[in-house]
Amino acid sequence: MTAYSYVALEADGRQSKGLTEADSERHARRLLRERGLVPLSVTATSAKASVHQPATVSRARLKPGSVVLFSRLLGSLLESGLPLDDALSAIARQNGDPALRLVVLEVRSRVLEGSSLGDAVRQFPRAFPEVYCATVGAGEQTRLLPLVLQRVADYLERRQGLQQKISLALIYPLVLTLVSVLVVGGLLTFVVPEIVKVFEHSDRPLPGITLALLALSGGLARYWPLVLLLAGAAVWGGRLALAQPRSRRALHALALRLPLLGGFIRENDGGRFARTLGILLNSGLSMLDALSIAEKSVVNLVLREELASAALRVREGESLANALARAPHLPPLLVHLTASGEDVGDLPRMLETAALASEREVEMRLAVGLNLLEPALILGMGLVVLAIVLAILLPIFEMNRLV
Repeated sequence: MTAYSYVALEADGRQSKGLTEADSERHARRLLRERGLVPLSVTATSAKASVHQPATVSRARLKPGSVVLFSRLLGSLLESGLPLDDALSAIARQNGDPALRLVVLEVRSRVLEGSSLGDAVRQFPRAFPEVYCATVGAGEQTRLLPLVLQRVADYLERRQGLQQKISLALIYPLVLTLVSVLVVGGLLTFVVPEIVKVFEHSDRPLPGITLALLALSGGLARYWPLVLLLAGAAVWGGRLALAQPRSRRALHALALRLPLLGGFIRENDGGRFARTLGILLNSGLSMLDALSIAEKSVVNLVLREELASAALRVREGESLANALARAPHLPPLLVHLTASGEDVGDLPRMLETAALASEREVEMRLAVGLNLLEPALILGMGLVVLAIVLAILLPIFEMNRLV
């Protein structure tokens, strides 16, 4: 069957849009009429019809929560004995997310055409990450697909939860920084010029801090469009520079050398690598295939290069622990637990333990960093305001002495 998007009239005259599955466009129109709808347009959304559409379904994006929900539902339905195509059809009918429903129907169409589930989801790279596709493919080969789907759902849920914690933790410092910049900019642009007019006709020389404040305030008041333009150009230039691999790698190398940020990145990427490798090995993938996929889950380019070198050593016959030990930026606990896992023959479980330890370390470092950052931002804001106040009050104090 093929997925069709439709626009139809309901009995009360309202228009409704949605998706339906049918063998042909005529079959789709008949199904709509049986539901009491008057079809206005019916369009195929499958890969065969995508050439007639401006945007293909394969470019569809899914929220991480939608992928987790899809995995859990599909795993539960398969575990209950439902065939794969019927399980996909049930998820598409039940789900209210249009993007997820469309993707599920497309996946089902490819499965009905003879593709495996792993190959079908791989056609949607922006919806399903590479680790998801590889894990699902391995689960099909080992006939443990329901269990693998639950595991990959747990993996995505943990990763999403950690990313949400990091994002929520950074909201307050970012808002505080933005408000501070706006307040100081407003003071320098609109308030300070009005106050310092008192000193314009004074014959007494002004303090250096006041002269600096007058120059900065006058420059902002006169050239603020240019300042905004330069700031925008700097942001745009930075994005262009980071698009170059050499510049991005240099920035990632610098980040690893910073006192607090470097440790945070090592633990975060180390935990991501350990969890990804563990779930891939647990799903039945070979060590070399799992390593080639797990290294792509690491964000920092320097760490990714070290892991690629470690994978090459494993391919040449070296143990994983010894290969990882040569990566200087990996967390030592990850290397130690990897060696223990290889010794006892339970590497996936030890990698899971290493991932949990790294995630706890990330949360602790995040809390410590925020506890240091927030007072530093408040102190910096206070010092800037103090400098403005002193620049205004010092000439007033000198005028009072003359009186």
